[in-house]
Amino acid sequence: MSQGQPVGSRFAPPDLRFSSPREYATLLRHAHDQALSGAARPNVDPALWASWQRALAGGIDPETHLPPHLHEVADMLHLRREHRLAAVMPALSELLADESASGRHLLVLTNAHGEVLWRVGSPAALRQADGLEFVEGADWSEAGIGTNAISEVVLSGRSAQLFSAQHLVRTHHEWACTASPIRDPNTGQILGVLNVSGPLDTVTADSVRMVQCGVRLAEELLRSRTALVPEPAVPPLTRPNRPTASLPRPTLHNGICLNLFGDHPAVVLANGQRVALSLRRAEILVLLNSRQRGWSAEQLAYEVHGEMGAAATIRIEMHRIRVLAPGLLESHPYRLADAAHGRSDASGVVQKLRNGQVAEALDAYVAPLLSSSGASAVESLRLELNAAMGAAVRASGSAELIKRWCETDMGSTDDLAVDELGRLLGYTDAAFLAFRARSERLDRELGL
Repeated sequence: MSQGQPVGSRFAPPDLRFSSPREYATLLRHAHDQALSGAARPNVDPALWASWQRALAGGIDPETHLPPHLHEVADMLHLRREHRLAAVMPALSELLADESASGRHLLVLTNAHGEVLWRVGSPAALRQADGLEFVEGADWSEAGIGTNAISEVVLSGRSAQLFSAQHLVRTHHEWACTASPIRDPNTGQILGVLNVSGPLDTVTADSVRMVQCGVRLAEELLRSRTALVPEPAVPPLTRPNRPTASLPRPTLHNGICLNLFGDHPAVVLANGQRVALSLRRAEILVLLNSRQRGWSAEQLAYEVHGEMGAAATIRIEMHRIRVLAPGLLESHPYRLADAAHGRSDASGVVQKLRNGQVAEALDAYVAPLLSSSGASAVESLRLELNAAMGAAVRASGSAELIKRWCETDMGSTDDLAVDELGRLLGYTDAAFLAFRARSERLDRELGL
């Protein structure tokens, strides 16, 4: 079952969840009440009703039930560190989470059995989740908390979206949840479940597609990390030089913006002045831009300079950045000021992807992230952004977008995009054959 829907003439079409979510929730709650009151033929999707019956038989109380805790929060640090999805959680958080003060949805990643491993969201969203025990270590399988999107994925192995009273437990009726399995790219085994939950009016027609885009990103990163043997001391391989589109300056309002794409990073001040950045300072700002909660000087020193990095060196660079761009940085921990966070060309691309604006994101993605940097942390972020864009373009179903993507330096090695183009246009299409030939040539040149 993917989206258990009530059936019957008195219920509006499922699209009502997007146009009138409150009205749709009221109809679902009526069906929920009717079913649990013992109606002989409840007006509920049979698969959904079967799940409710299993949960009720297992002792789930729809009025007050809370999930059991399989592990204490203190134990989760070890469990997460050992889990394979730890490698992809930063990328998923960057693509799908919203930790800003106005953020309303919660990003959750569970193991293959439905135990919550990670959750990311605004303080308000986390507080709401706390009230439902939607926390690390809690069991969100069907046996643990009854019917929900995570439990449906665990049981079926397919994407699921549950809205309001499609959940068995009443305290979940104010939530809409969308979930999808993340599989080992080599074996197909489910490694975990990616879930996005939020108030009823946060679900959109694109919610399932965006969660599946996150799954594609995770699986591609897992595949890449399995296939690649990193060489931290060697700069990343680059393509033969080709003309690169001129980098656009971010739209200025009343804040500071960062140009982080390409070979000429810069800070754009509120008055429009463009201040060039050295490579090391740009690397620091790329890392600060990637994480809202900030970094310690020691963490930045290790990520930028490796084992020989010194916190004192980072503090000196921070002072110099403050001189160049007053108001850009905050301390304890080091992070971008609120006025600057999310105001970079890289953040603009990510935000467009989150909004489902694939064509606009592709327009804005004009060069690799800090392409001259060989720092492994920057390389990882560059790979994540590239994988996110590639996954979104391929999922778009648009041959034109895929061709545009394959024409860029960033998409020139995306063999999956070339394969998708062949599927859409036919494997004898001239454009497909040209891209395949170029991809094979580039692979030979790079020794792949």
